[in-house]
Amino acid sequence: MALPVLSSSGVKFRRVLAHFPQELSLAFAYGSGVFRQAGASAGHDENNMLDFVFAVDDSVTWHMMNLLKNRSHYSFLKVFGPKQISSIQSYGAGIYYNTLVPCNGRMIKYGVISTDTLIDDLVHWKTLYVAGRLQKPVKILTQNENSKLQAALVSNLKSAVTAAFLMLPESFSEEDLYMQIAGLSYSGDFRMVIGEDRSKVQNIVKPNVPHFQKLYSNILQDCPQVVYKHHLGRLEASGIDKSPEGQFTQLMALPRTLQQKITSLVDPPGKNRDVEEILLQVAHDPDCGVVVHQGISGIVRSSSIVQSAKTILTAGKNVCDFYQHRPLISQSKNYRAPRL
Repeated sequence: MALPVLSSSGVKFRRVLAHFPQELSLAFAYGSGVFRQAGASAGHDENNMLDFVFAVDDSVTWHMMNLLKNRSHYSFLKVFGPKQISSIQSYGAGIYYNTLVPCNGRMIKYGVISTDTLIDDLVHWKTLYVAGRLQKPVKILTQNENSKLQAALVSNLKSAVTAAFLMLPESFSEEDLYMQIAGLSYSGDFRMVIGEDRSKVQNIVKPNVPHFQKLYSNILQDCPQVVYKHHLGRLEASGIDKSPEGQFTQLMALPRTLQQKITSLVDPPGKNRDVEEILLQVAHDPDCGVVVHQGISGIVRSSSIVQSAKTILTAGKNVCDFYQHRPLISQSKNYRAPRL
């Protein structure tokens, strides 16, 4: 099952895509340049930054071709060549951003991630950086026939629902569910405290409930714990199983990295109990949802810190060019350090 293609005009995005090497396993656009967000600082108009992620099978080759086409997009790191750029890409969340790039009269930023790294994040939540972005509505621009990637994209959505169920009360609204899912990749991110609008999650979800419905409808229709009234386009919780047995089943279905984080939070040093035993203990804990949230925060915190540090290297040149492109940048009201 492939991710649903969300309806909106893709012409302007594909015109941007034409400027880059076409060897892409997945390309998507995201953020307030694609979907309307609530809040005075996040208006949906033609001046907002356009954000992209490109997944590529061979990062070295792709950067080599992109350096030939778009050398000016890169910071001083371009002098070290595609191998070094790909090496730096592998740190942190495994994504390399070029920022403040003028293209077709707009300001854009784009991240490059290897297909294997993306699949690992989608399936195991190793960093929850790009996987977290793909738990929210995006505009898919191109996607090849990689069945492993397609399965990983769906697995990521199922994991997001499972984690949200563990953190939600027994009964909840559809909007509550989407708020919980949209907030997963912001848990523990220090930028939500020092930089980002702290009401960002609400601003993302409220104007875009129909997009969340389209993204999750197939999964929720197959979920016995909720009633999804497709003809009404509405979800109704029918009683999430909060028994220890029910929570244990959900904990065992969580991505591997999150299970490991939960284990490290609960298991005292030196005991070395197996994961299943620890998750069974967590399932009996009245604060099970809190422990899950702490585990997710631990994953996000680590990747967001390293990825932000990388920005100093990868965005250096374009930051220095700030004044050269000042008219475009001043119009791009939502510029920020790269985050998903």
